[in-house]
Amino acid sequence: MARKTVVIHFPRLGVPLYTHENITLSEVAKEIARINDDEFAGCYDKARHGYKDIFFVPSDALILNEASELGIHGSAGLFGAVVPYPFVKTKAITHRLVDGCADRPEGWSSGFAQRVRRAVLPGFTAFNAHDARLAAAGLLAHGAIRVKDPLGDGGHGQTVITSPDALNEMLEKYPEEKLATHGLVLEMNLRRAVTLSVGQITVGDLAIAYHGTQRTVTNNRGRSVYGGSRLVCVRGGWEALEDLPVSPETRLAIAQARSYDQAATEYPGFLATRRNYDVGQGIDEKGRWRSGVFEASWRSGGASTAELAALSEFAQNPAVQVIEASAVKEFGRAPTIPLGSVIHFWGDDPEEGPLVRYTLVTRQGTQPSLHFSDSKRCARVGKLGVMPSEDRVAADN
Repeated sequence: MARKTVVIHFPRLGVPLYTHENITLSEVAKEIARINDDEFAGCYDKARHGYKDIFFVPSDALILNEASELGIHGSAGLFGAVVPYPFVKTKAITHRLVDGCADRPEGWSSGFAQRVRRAVLPGFTAFNAHDARLAAAGLLAHGAIRVKDPLGDGGHGQTVITSPDALNEMLEKYPEEKLATHGLVLEMNLRRAVTLSVGQITVGDLAIAYHGTQRTVTNNRGRSVYGGSRLVCVRGGWEALEDLPVSPETRLAIAQARSYDQAATEYPGFLATRRNYDVGQGIDEKGRWRSGVFEASWRSGGASTAELAALSEFAQNPAVQVIEASAVKEFGRAPTIPLGSVIHFWGDDPEEGPLVRYTLVTRQGTQPSLHFSDSKRCARVGKLGVMPSEDRVAADN
């Protein structure tokens, strides 16, 4: 079989990345090339790569017309996703509109919003200030709500409000054009919330699915942000994941993520080889336990190094069926890194300050695999940070 050329690509409408994210994206592409015995060729350059058999690792989901220009017409040519409109790749699609007269972008699918209603928390998406106030009026009757910038990730761009006045103050500062183009998400706020990761990836003939838990850390500015994911990965797709012995809470999260995933077909032209869903579980203002998909990530993301580390282990060891892999992000100048970690970035990010990103793989029932990166070896050994535990209470959806 002819070797493909694996490249990273920065879409025209892609989200900006931090330096450590750019470096990690390259590491993801290199690992895909290694797994498939392909060639990694850096950033895509049409003049150099235009006539080769290209495999793309884009920094963000591609819009359908750009994917066509790149020659991507199916899932075999990329690690990521193709969507028909820019808003589809954001959390704006997670919730329905306030009513049939609400503003909406071209291509909005009411069918998708209807199909995912039981898989998400109570909430709305609004594309103007009037609709945002209507949405808040209904939600605030049940307690605090979380207002989200659809373009925010890693916990950024979110505000909890408890009154109409607080929303009005926020809307006065929110750019009208941004609201009309990208929207604003308003959903029920959860206390003591845990975020689970549920997903599936496919690279060539290999597929894995997983469930896991995200961790929150404090960044160099004192803010709580995403700090990585611990994943339990299984060889195969959704069906293999559903066969794993898991808690009722995790089983519900898997079912909700799969429902969201299936509904994505409501958007014509959608395709994805990387499917990751954040599922929030916690307590609402009335003390009821809730569970729902927060958002989807169809591009290479924070957990992708763990996903590919597991995929690589499966490729090398046909007898292995389940693997635990952790993608970790730590801030500060002297992090403790467990023996066996593969380090992707360790230094000063110009925007985020000192941090380290690494991946650790543990086969089920064994000690951590003793793998090191080619360029750096960890010099300090310590315990991997503890992930949040799940709330052991019955779901009330």
